[in-house]
Amino acid sequence: MASHKPTTRIDTHSSSQQWLGWGSRGDHRRIFAIALPMIISNIAAPLIGLVDTAIIGHLPESIYLSAVALGAMVVSFVFLLAIFLRMTTTAEAAQAFGAEDQPATERTLVHGLWLAWGLGLVLMIGAPGIIAGAWWIIQPSEELQLLASQYISIRLWAAPAALTNLVVLGVLLGRQQSKRAMILVIFTNAVNVVGDLILIIGLGMTVAGAAWASVIAEVATALLGLAMLKPLLPAIGPLWRVQREHLRRFAGMNRDVFIRSLLLQLCMAVMTGYAARFGAVVVAANAVLMQFLLLISLGLDGIAYAVEALVGAARGRKNSGEIRFWMRLTLVWSCVFACLYSLTFWLAGAWIIQTLTDLPDVIAVANRYLVWLWILPLLGHWSYYFDGVYIGLGLTQAMRDTMAISALLVFVPVWLGGQALLENNNANHGLWLALSLFLLARGVSQYWMLTRRYAVLLK
Repeated sequence: MASHKPTTRIDTHSSSQQWLGWGSRGDHRRIFAIALPMIISNIAAPLIGLVDTAIIGHLPESIYLSAVALGAMVVSFVFLLAIFLRMTTTAEAAQAFGAEDQPATERTLVHGLWLAWGLGLVLMIGAPGIIAGAWWIIQPSEELQLLASQYISIRLWAAPAALTNLVVLGVLLGRQQSKRAMILVIFTNAVNVVGDLILIIGLGMTVAGAAWASVIAEVATALLGLAMLKPLLPAIGPLWRVQREHLRRFAGMNRDVFIRSLLLQLCMAVMTGYAARFGAVVVAANAVLMQFLLLISLGLDGIAYAVEALVGAARGRKNSGEIRFWMRLTLVWSCVFACLYSLTFWLAGAWIIQTLTDLPDVIAVANRYLVWLWILPLLGHWSYYFDGVYIGLGLTQAMRDTMAISALLVFVPVWLGGQALLENNNANHGLWLALSLFLLARGVSQYWMLTRRYAVLLK
């Protein structure tokens, strides 16, 4: 495949096509050339996942669906914590792409793969410990535990392939090849569905069939992704040797993003886990409302991917003016998406809730807390946007620090204070207040740190 050359910062159209320093149509098209395929990917994956669930859900016993859902949740949590591989690889690949430095891209890819394979091997070997830890927390019934353990054990055989896919996606996004990234995401889910049809329906393998279908999908996607990156894969030899200094720096970046992701996931887990104190109906209502965050991420993640790639490439070209240019343009679209989400949830939030559940008591409780979803996109989009900026600039330590500030100094005090001050009927409002202020604090702390500690990067 031909290498993908970086393009110029902005369209070289006449000044009449520039909108008072806010870019030309071509500049905005370039943003969506990256963002739109990833938005489509974010939409397509859950839709194909519904087919996956429907296949398993038509088995004669409901425990099979429960086991797959529980096992998939554990595996997804483990792999989600490894998302740092995708983020840091995007940061390094985007910088190398902007600098037109193919050896640096090859070095990033090679070291990313070594980390993916090493961590994947650790997950494979550590599967019994992961399973034991999960059941210590969740404590399912004995029969459900047995089937879900079988699912997790099989799925973790694909850990090296799954982590390889994160590295491949990072390189593709860093090189602004998001259409290929979209193809990989859709391919994974499509192979998984076909595998389910053959192994579950055709061969009657139930839970094991669902697990092996996912393993096949991960491995097939890794092979396809590496084939896409073949021009960047050096021949077996000296270039595959680990460079200690580069690996130490790259591993440090991954450590920072891992801590950031862990803190984020723990805060999100509180929204469902702690709500159990308020009763099953409130837990269900919060679970429904948390799906609104999934809807928000469909659009804002797409913009964040564009920020990462465009700002990272500008960083590689050492062009601070270009960095500010893409920050300005992508911020416009982040604000637009936030306003659209807020308006949609205000006008159609009740309808979305009724689409997600038909339980009257859950609908009634969810509607009580819907007001938080009206304001959440306006408060939270800054954190999505600045995550993209920080990844593009390679400021992973700052991502970790701002997340720690927001989680430990804002979310936890507001959460605990809300539970102490509010009566039981309103205590769940305290949870949503904590989440809203947590997301706002992330954006504010990221802005403050960027303009104070790292202002030199923007001059």
